[in-house]
Amino acid sequence: MSCGCNSSGDSTHSCATKSTTGCSNVDSCGNSYKLSVFDWLSTIKAPQQNKCSFVEVRFKNDRKSYYNNANNLPLHIGSVVTVESNPGHDIGVVSLTGELVKIQMKKKNFNEELSPKIYRVSTQKDVEIWQDVRKKEESVKIQARKIAKSLGLEMKITDVEYQGDGAKATFYYTAEGRVDFRQLIKEYASNFKTKIDMKQIGYRQESAKVGGIGSCGRELCCSTWLTDFRSVNTNAARYQQLSINPLKLAGQCGKLKCCLNFELDSYVDALNDFPSSSTVLDTEKGKAFCIKIDVFKRKMWFAYVENSMAWYDIDVADVKKMISTNRKGNKAAPLEDFKKSYSADDKVETVDLIQENNLDRFEKKIKVETEIEETTTSNNLTTDLKITILKKELKIRLITE
Repeated sequence: MSCGCNSSGDSTHSCATKSTTGCSNVDSCGNSYKLSVFDWLSTIKAPQQNKCSFVEVRFKNDRKSYYNNANNLPLHIGSVVTVESNPGHDIGVVSLTGELVKIQMKKKNFNEELSPKIYRVSTQKDVEIWQDVRKKEESVKIQARKIAKSLGLEMKITDVEYQGDGAKATFYYTAEGRVDFRQLIKEYASNFKTKIDMKQIGYRQESAKVGGIGSCGRELCCSTWLTDFRSVNTNAARYQQLSINPLKLAGQCGKLKCCLNFELDSYVDALNDFPSSSTVLDTEKGKAFCIKIDVFKRKMWFAYVENSMAWYDIDVADVKKMISTNRKGNKAAPLEDFKKSYSADDKVETVDLIQENNLDRFEKKIKVETEIEETTTSNNLTTDLKITILKKELKIRLITE
């Protein structure tokens, strides 16, 4: 058996990456959407005596675990397997095999001795039961939210995941504080007729499970490749010279975007060579203070205390020379000697390349080529002919495809 995208029927089918041998529906396949893995050692055969017996199995959304292939089953990426669980058994999709599994287990401090076993490659009956319980999850989630609301609990049911055999249902929820859900579990058990497991997750983990599109236009990092959620604070935005705007800095989880940490180290290293942003220069025309810093152009913008509307961009090397001059007890040269000023009166010509302010930018215009025979010796069109051409052009503009 293979994954639920129904694009293949054998175990050699791969749902991990979009490739010539992989899943063509990797963007829509429910088993290959989140935290996909690229096996860059797939074409290299390991020695038989050192062959890794552990495989990585992926379940719903971002849940993964490692299992021991004690029976030496012929497993490949995309194989649907029945694995050990408590109680009963669970069904998942193999997402990684070979030597890379050992690296992942070592990275996550996974104990090999405590790893559960793989029972078998899932049969048709196993997959049918698995798919039936998966279809119930959305309706169960809605009903679970109604029950939690009726009990007056301050919590949100984010996701519901049934075990492969339907013997257990895990309810993931978010809450600001501690929730007493003893009565809630009794209600769930009587309504859903299965073992109930409650797991509290954070808001970042909620976004990882739900998924979505970020402001950059790409899928959320937490649902595609990011596994460790490091703390992000506003200092990361300040180091990168970003305005402290909560609407722009917050992600779909309501917290600061994880991507603020991605380039933070590079900015910190670059800023080590910059003078402090609180630097005040003593020039012949008065004192000047720093307005902003441009890390990429290696420039600092200064303005006089008496005239803060005029900004001067100065190279970092020149700023250091001016600071050295001030330390010697001398006044530095005026800012005008280093760079051109940019005041509020300066007019900057802008070009609207994407036609953002054009209301009819999405309309397809039809170009009309008319050949007009010149009937006058002055090579000028008559007034009646000009009016006729203008009317035709106006009618065509009103027509959109």
